[in-house]
Amino acid sequence: MYFIPLLSLLFLGCSALKEYKTIKLAHGLDVNHSVHLAMVMMGDDLLERSGGKIRVEIYPNQQLGTERQCLELLQIGSLDMTKVSVGVLENFAPKTKVLGLPFLFRDREHSFRVLDGPIGRLLLDDGIKYRLKGLGYYDAGSRSFYTKDRPINAPEDLKGLKIRVMESATAIEMVNGLGGSPTPISWGELYTSLQQGVVDGAENNPPSFYLSRHYEVCKYYSLDEHTVLPDVLLAGTHLWNKLSAQEKTWLTESIEASVAYQRELWMASEKEALEAVTKAGVTIIYPDKSLFAKELEGLLSQYKDNDEMYNIIMEIQNTK
Repeated sequence: MYFIPLLSLLFLGCSALKEYKTIKLAHGLDVNHSVHLAMVMMGDDLLERSGGKIRVEIYPNQQLGTERQCLELLQIGSLDMTKVSVGVLENFAPKTKVLGLPFLFRDREHSFRVLDGPIGRLLLDDGIKYRLKGLGYYDAGSRSFYTKDRPINAPEDLKGLKIRVMESATAIEMVNGLGGSPTPISWGELYTSLQQGVVDGAENNPPSFYLSRHYEVCKYYSLDEHTVLPDVLLAGTHLWNKLSAQEKTWLTESIEASVAYQRELWMASEKEALEAVTKAGVTIIYPDKSLFAKELEGLLSQYKDNDEMYNIIMEIQNTK
């Protein structure tokens, strides 16, 4: 009878235990956020689809860095996947800048038709030459202004106010166009910056305003809904190019399932957030959006000299 040496058995046992791929995914959101919950669902779904061959490890709350830092980690191959706002992604994939333009979409359904269609797929692939592979869009609703001491009823109310923005040229141009003073600050530093008066306010969607507890400092939330900035799920091309065709299919299908799941969660989380901040003493303001849109018309027209970008804008506006 042939006996396998004990050392060989141990080696074979360890090898068997490691016969799966681990995907490291990092993001900056709270663990109660709908995007994080969707990522957990995606990881569970992928584990099942792959028969245990692919596992996802998730690092939330900026454990591995800011959104910009996570994109840089993807580019050098130190991180496999991340989620960032398209406002940050525009610094790495220039065409995605178009999605940050204010009042670009007619409503939520219009944005979904664009993102789920050929324009959305075109923009997801814009980062490939920069070693970033876009995989899907999570709903991040509409962004609006919230402030500490002054309600925003019209654009002129922003004059003289320091407003936190993402590291996004489009966001900076937008706040400038409304008369405010844009101040780029990382998400993790914003609560303290609001407390200490480094900025007078910020702009974001209701669940982010609520889960970040910024409502403890800012008591005015003006729902002008100036931009619809989706969150983008990306992989580094170092990961994507190593996956087999079957593994890519598993991952893509799991992401698609998580996107549908997250969009359902998002609708409920928006309602919950607005109710919670109102209960906490925040004044919700519903300004005339057309006043803000009129002030920002020039941001779209400035692309008329850039045929490629202007054609994308026209395609978005013409999407039924």
